[in-house]
Amino acid sequence: MTQNDNTQAHGLHNTQQGSTQKGNTQQGRPAHDQLTRSMESRHLTMISLGGVIGTGLFVSSGHTIHDAGPFGAVLAYIIGSVLVYCVMLSLGELSVAMPYAGSFHLYARRFIGPGTGFTIAILYWLNWAVALASEFTAAGLLMQRWF
Repeated sequence: MTQNDNTQAHGLHNTQQGSTQKGNTQQGRPAHDQLTRSMESRHLTMISLGGVIGTGLFVSSGHTIHDAGPFGAVLAYIIGSVLVYCVMLSLGELSVAMPYAGSFHLYARRFIGPGTGFTIAILYWLNWAVALASEFTAAGLLMQRWF
């Protein structure tokens, strides 16, 4: 299979003959090397929901409902949501007032000290390293029914 056959197999076509200056073909489709802004707000909403709803929600919800009951679980999620909303609102205000290239540990470094900023950065990295292992474990627990 040649390079041209490979690109055509994946739906990529070199359309330099019919390209205009904007990179669009005469049929109204963008050329294969151009990016277009085609995401709508509904796409971004679904991507954000997919990022929020993880395997931990499915695994830990059963334990929460078992321990606290349905009303207690809903109440716990509401309280947790309010706390997360307050933290994210504060981080949003900080990022608008002082836009830094980097993560939120830079705010701790500036306002508290360099040791605190470093500690927060390391703990944030450790959180995601453990979360990856936790996601794999939760996925294994959820899929053991079928496999």
